[in-house]
Amino acid sequence: MNRPSFTTVFAIYPNLTHLDFTGPHQVLCRIPGATTVIASQDGGEIEAEGGLVIGRTQKLADIAHCDLICVPGGIAATETALDTAFVSEVRRLALGAKYVTSVCTGSLILGAAGLLEGKRAACHWAWRDLLTEFGAIADPARVVRDGNIFTGGGVTAGIDFAFTLLAEIAGEPFAKAVTLGLEYAPAPPYACGRPELADEATLTLMARNTEKMMSQRRAEAQQAGARLKR
Repeated sequence: MNRPSFTTVFAIYPNLTHLDFTGPHQVLCRIPGATTVIASQDGGEIEAEGGLVIGRTQKLADIAHCDLICVPGGIAATETALDTAFVSEVRRLALGAKYVTSVCTGSLILGAAGLLEGKRAACHWAWRDLLTEFGAIADPARVVRDGNIFTGGGVTAGIDFAFTLLAEIAGEPFAKAVTLGLEYAPAPPYACGRPELADEATLTLMARNTEKMMSQRRAEAQQAGARLKR
């Protein structure tokens, strides 16, 4: 008997954080029997943060259906949340999908698509509170599940998120085998990857960096959230 088909779509956009995409992609492309599609609004090449070019993406509008949609985050996430065409395609595919997912600030795009109202969701810690603009419940966990919605926290949390999904879809034994195969055994040289673990000097430096972007991001999130209330 043939295994039922399963299609995963990564919906990407310019200036995304490429590890938000490539980390989960490395894991989820191993779903047995699945087809993995990388798609964007116009198809073709997408330039991510740092100049990394992701090529041969399909047009979102050309994809009729998927079983899993994943939206990564990035410095342009709130700007993309205002892109009506992109957000509409995400919503269309999500409404027919078995799993609706995101990594980092990708959850803000899910929120803009009207998919997180009353739902618990994760996001990068620096922008987590912006989820409330979309009626979502901000959850500080690294991986959050609420029904069929799976969201990962900031950047590297996308790998944990992907293994959680892989176990859900293909079973825990298979997920464990992939964990071993990818030698996923995190041992960071600096154990300060969350605010509660960081020293004051590191927190101050990071606050300086995020402050430059906060007003614009908050304004974009508020504008995208206001559209949902019309």
